[in-house]
Amino acid sequence: MLASLSIRDIVLIEKLDLTLSDGLTVLTGETGAGKSILLDSVSLALGGRGDGSLVRHGQAKGQVTLAFDLEPDHPARAVLSAADLPDEDQLIIRRTQMADGRTRASVNDAAVSVQTLRLIGASLVELHGQHADRALVDPATHRALLDAYGGLTADVAALGGLWRRWREARDAAREERTRLAAAEKEADFIRHAVEELSELGAEAGEEAALSERRSAMMRAEKIATDLSEALDAVGGGGSPIPSLSAAVRRLERRAGDSQELIRPAVEAIDQALDALELARGHLENALADANFEPRELERIEERLFALRAAARKYAAAPDALPEIAARFSAQLEQLDQSEARLARLDAAEAEAEGAYRAAAEALSRARAGAALTLDAAVGAELPPLKLERAEFLTRVTHDPQAPGAEGHDAVEFWVRTNPGSRPGPMMKVASGGELARFLLALKVVLADRGSAPTLIFDEIDTGVGGAVADAIGQRLARLSQKVQVLCVTHAPQVAARAHHHLLIAKNAAPAGAAEPPPEAPVTTKVAALTPALRREEIARMLAGATVTNEARAAADRLLKAAR
Repeated sequence: MLASLSIRDIVLIEKLDLTLSDGLTVLTGETGAGKSILLDSVSLALGGRGDGSLVRHGQAKGQVTLAFDLEPDHPARAVLSAADLPDEDQLIIRRTQMADGRTRASVNDAAVSVQTLRLIGASLVELHGQHADRALVDPATHRALLDAYGGLTADVAALGGLWRRWREARDAAREERTRLAAAEKEADFIRHAVEELSELGAEAGEEAALSERRSAMMRAEKIATDLSEALDAVGGGGSPIPSLSAAVRRLERRAGDSQELIRPAVEAIDQALDALELARGHLENALADANFEPRELERIEERLFALRAAARKYAAAPDALPEIAARFSAQLEQLDQSEARLARLDAAEAEAEGAYRAAAEALSRARAGAALTLDAAVGAELPPLKLERAEFLTRVTHDPQAPGAEGHDAVEFWVRTNPGSRPGPMMKVASGGELARFLLALKVVLADRGSAPTLIFDEIDTGVGGAVADAIGQRLARLSQKVQVLCVTHAPQVAARAHHHLLIAKNAAPAGAAEPPPEAPVTTKVAALTPALRREEIARMLAGATVTNEARAAADRLLKAAR
């Protein structure tokens, strides 16, 4: 709850220190005494818009400090932890407003942004009144309020988990589908490359080995040509051996008695023939050793051409072709696996979506039931508030095409102010006074579910009196049994129901003086009233400027009835 409020140099307040208690505290005073200044100060401290005009005239800055006593599990502590702010026994919020329009904010003496201040402030205090910027009128909060009332908060959290699971499964399938689509654009090329490189069957180091073999065979080709020519000269078509052999045979047939004459020549020719045969043998052996095979050279050159053409095609060295082939094969295998993986991811997405939608439908049905119960509970509060002909409607619309972490329902509080009239959003249909009473009825019903620990009502009783004002006071008192309630009021029936009564006034006269000195600057003071002074203030609220005994007696009756 709000334990204390300290204000320095804000508008008409020079210095104000208030200690607040639980229960219902009312703030009363003459019109223009400065009640709105208190609310503006609290709003500023909770992250409201700053304005240099809030600073008291002649001062460089003003400051508002709020101190809260919180339960250990209060949601504000989670915000502090998330923002890495000090979490102490008492939460102290301070907002400094400069006269030039700048502001500074701190929580437990640690500087914070206005956004963080608003987030923390929203969990601490709710302001309710006749203005559009007050709590409960924002439709964005209505779904959470209905869930809190229906006890559906745990269901919403579980649905959020299913939503995240579905979203993750959907994103994984979408990513895989995108990757597969990109891969399929190159699938034909990859398949062709795998087929081509597999058929080529390139091996690491093959190109270098073939090049060396080709060079060796080209060198052997040159030697083999000479050897072949020599062999042809010795033992081929141009060989002298046949003619020499024929010549020897003719000489031997004609030798007769001239052996001595012919023998030397025949022996020499025989030696020449033996030498030629020996030369032919050597030449044949040398040619065989040269190992030149034209067909093999042709095959080597064709292989080198194929390897080098593939290397140019795939922009790589010939030795890298096996690696490229392996990579393309892996991509092709991955492409095949991606199709199977996508099928599994699609199945997982469908399963996650089914689980989410089933839970979302169940939550929608539960919300519809809670809405009917809430409408009946709020409706029961309306007749005493002079809204007996009005109707409160919790409008729940379903749009399965717009799913989210909290389901696919939109919730908005609608009202019908008169039978036969068209219902509409509470903020648009209800007048200022009606809106305040609708909000009070709703807050009474929601008091122990999803409420901030401190509620501030700004003139919620405007435009009503008598029994209606008393009904408002009764409900504020009931509400204060569960949360701390502060109420700015002009209704004596509301003031009489309070546990604590603060009087707001301008320029309280010094002790012993009937009026403040005329030269004294105008300031606003706040004082806690004793039982006697409280009776007098309620009598003033009943009678006006002149307090009569009849007014005092009426005040006594109100206080007695409240007790």
